[in-house]
Amino acid sequence: MPRPELHDYACVIHLHSTHSDGTGTVRQIMRAARRAHADVVLLTDHDTLAARDAGDEGYHRSVLLLVGEEVSPRGGNHYLAFGTDGPIDHAGLSPAEICQAVEQAGGFGFAAHPFSRGSELFERARAMPWGDLDTAALKGIELWSFVNDNGEQIRSRRDAVRFLRRPGRFVKLAPERNLAEWDRMCQERRVAAIAGIDAHQVGLRILGRVPLRLMSYRRSFSHLRTHVMCRSPLSGDLEHDRAQVCDALREGRSYLSMDSIHPPAGFAFWAEHGRDATLAMGADGPVAPGWEIHARLPIPARLQLVRNGVVISEIEGTGLHHHADEPGVYRVEARLQHRGAERTWILSNPIYMR
Repeated sequence: MPRPELHDYACVIHLHSTHSDGTGTVRQIMRAARRAHADVVLLTDHDTLAARDAGDEGYHRSVLLLVGEEVSPRGGNHYLAFGTDGPIDHAGLSPAEICQAVEQAGGFGFAAHPFSRGSELFERARAMPWGDLDTAALKGIELWSFVNDNGEQIRSRRDAVRFLRRPGRFVKLAPERNLAEWDRMCQERRVAAIAGIDAHQVGLRILGRVPLRLMSYRRSFSHLRTHVMCRSPLSGDLEHDRAQVCDALREGRSYLSMDSIHPPAGFAFWAEHGRDATLAMGADGPVAPGWEIHARLPIPARLQLVRNGVVISEIEGTGLHHHADEPGVYRVEARLQHRGAERTWILSNPIYMR
C-alpha cells in the first residue's frame, strides 16, 4: 500500500486582533498572512468569537480564516478552543473541566503556552502555565509557543533587541523541557501538538494605525507554523475546508516547522505494513512484525527518529527508514545549519505503536 496521499497547508495559529488585545484588525491580519504566504489563519481572541459574529470567517483572497478563541481564566490554564458555536464560560472551572466544556460544546483544543515560566527580565511577562498536564481530558498542547517560549530565553536587554530585530537568528532549538514533557505525556495517551505564535503585533495604536511595531504580524507569521496534512485538497468551500483543517489538527495529522529556515513542502512521515496498512502522523497501530517507519525531507538535513523520547536512529540526508519491531511513540526531528548555527527545522507529531 502506498504512503497516505495528504495535502500540506501552512497554518499560523494563536493570534489576537483588535477584538481582544491585538493591535491589528482582521483585515490587516489577513493582508499580513497573504504577504507571509500562509494558507490558513486560526484566530484566537480572548474569550470571544467576535470575528465570526462579524462575518469574517472564510476566505480572504487566497487565505482561509478560521475563528476560535483563547479561553482565558485569570492567572493561567488558557486553552485554544476551536469548533464551538459560542464562547466558553470558564468561571470556576479546573483545567480538566475547561477541556470537557469545550468538548461538550462540540469542539476541541490545545493548552496554550502550557510550559510557561514567565520572564526573568520583564515583570509583566508573568508565568501562565497549564495547571494539570496529566488530566486525561487534555488531548492537545501548544508544544512550542513562538513569543512565550522564545521570549523566556531573553536574559538581557541586548537579547531582547536581538529577538525583536531578528527573531529567526535568535531562535535556535525547540525547548528541550517542552519536548521531554510531551514525550512523557504521549507514552500515556495520544496528545496532539501544534506550534503557536501568540501574536499581538506589539506596538502603539494611534487613531486606527500602529506607527510603532516591535513585532509585526507579517514577520511573526513567517517563522513558526503548524502544517496540517489534509485528506483532500482545500476547495474554497468554507464548511468543507474547515472540516479538513480541524480534523487534521484534532488527530495530530500535522507537523511543526520553522518555515523561515527553509520551506518544508515535501516532508512526509508515515508507517507501513507491507501492502496491508499505512499510518499517518497522529495514528496508532498494533505492534507486529513487518512495520516500517519512513521519513522524507525536501532537502538534506540532520534527521532523527525518536522513540519514547530517545533518539534511536539518525542520518544526514533526505530519507530515513526503520523497522518498528518494538512498541513505542515514534516521531522525527529535522535540524538544519542556518546562519551559523544548528536550528530546529521540523518536528513531527507521533505515530503510536502500542
